[in-house]
Amino acid sequence: MTRYPKAGKGSKWTIKELAAVMPECKGDTLSDSEGLSGEVRVVGNGSVSIVFRYGFKWQGKKVWHYCGSYPSSDLSSIRNERDRSRDLIKAGVDPRANKKSVRIEAQAAVEATIKANELKRTETLTFNNLYQAWIKDGVNRSDGNKYITQSFGKHALPVLGDIEVHHLTDHHLRNVYRAIIAKGKTATAVELSKDIGQMLRWAEKRKPWRALMVDGNPAELVEVNKLVPKDYTKNRTRQLSVEEIRKLQTIFHETTSAYAAAPKKYGTERPLKKEVQIAMWLCLSTLCRIGELLKTEWKHVNLESHTLFIPAANTKGERGRKVDQVVYLSDFALDQFNQLHALTKDSEWAFPARLKEGHVDIKSVSKLVGDRQMKFKQRTRKLKGRVENNSLVLGDMEWTPHDLRRTGATLMQKLKISRDVINLCQNHVIGSKVDRVYLLDDYADEKREAWHKLGNRLEDILAAGKQLS
Repeated sequence: MTRYPKAGKGSKWTIKELAAVMPECKGDTLSDSEGLSGEVRVVGNGSVSIVFRYGFKWQGKKVWHYCGSYPSSDLSSIRNERDRSRDLIKAGVDPRANKKSVRIEAQAAVEATIKANELKRTETLTFNNLYQAWIKDGVNRSDGNKYITQSFGKHALPVLGDIEVHHLTDHHLRNVYRAIIAKGKTATAVELSKDIGQMLRWAEKRKPWRALMVDGNPAELVEVNKLVPKDYTKNRTRQLSVEEIRKLQTIFHETTSAYAAAPKKYGTERPLKKEVQIAMWLCLSTLCRIGELLKTEWKHVNLESHTLFIPAANTKGERGRKVDQVVYLSDFALDQFNQLHALTKDSEWAFPARLKEGHVDIKSVSKLVGDRQMKFKQRTRKLKGRVENNSLVLGDMEWTPHDLRRTGATLMQKLKISRDVINLCQNHVIGSKVDRVYLLDDYADEKREAWHKLGNRLEDILAAGKQLS
């Protein structure tokens, strides 16, 4: 049903008249002036809403253009929209298409604003933000990223953390490496440069980071080899001479005896714990890495069959390529384990932690040894709770527990043991991929003999040292 204003057909509805339209008029058409009409609708709460549209012919067909709803829109704006549509039609423009175009433009403007805000937010992302994303999704080392976390946390994040990625330059990186090298930690600087380089290469391929590196990867501009000292060598070659091995035995004996005989312990130099001394001799006689030894559980040591089993999980290597290792203990190594068993047999661990469950920290022994060679350090402050002296200095170069592994391997070499057997005793991979598939003998007899010869050689060296002293 079509309804007209009180003034009659062709006249305009007043606001008062629209307000008087009842819900019972639902579906009726209200004819306004100049092609404008409204359909009466009833919304959910029972109130009346009138949807106005403008009727016109377009390409020979009667079509409608929506002009607004009353009372959501006031009547004047509805009629203005009708007038605007009429002007567009005169200009040959379909007001419906124009409205869609305006809506698209508005949406584009919204999206542009969102994009601009996102770009603005992205531009403020820092080195620390990148590191957090990379450590979560970009790297997964066999140690659970423990080394990277410690290295970045100590050397990189305090200096670079707040720098926005798009402002990061090679000068920032170079200054970090120089500072580390100045502290005598060249190897640390080299490793950190590799890790930062890996992180930034990862970022170059991924959003939002690649957009922040449009000027290139700053790590590619840093030549670390030009920052390190000229005498720096990538591969450490320190080994203990026969005389240094004997000197180490003398130091252990004298410091232990002096401390035991001292009537007052305070002020007397405390020796390395017996467990740590044993760990040193085991590194030397088994060629095991110090970390592998410190993770030893007594269930993996068979004192009857003279064997030490090292699970693949405790060994060094790429994920998926680690293998178990069986060490055939020489009499020398067996004696060390027997002494250790007398000290720690009540624990499931050969080297138990003192204040917590589990084994000692795998870096603890290296720290204890390093703390007693202070002449080679460049510390600017004394570390809390750490002994600092030169009681373990053996020569003109610092030595580490890992150097004992190298020393033992070199002693085997001097005993004319084959290179392949020595590598197998160190749990190194030998042969081609095909060899490892088809040549499956584990050289158990050859390895047992090699460890036996090494043990005998160490006994001879240390026995001669006792005689000289």
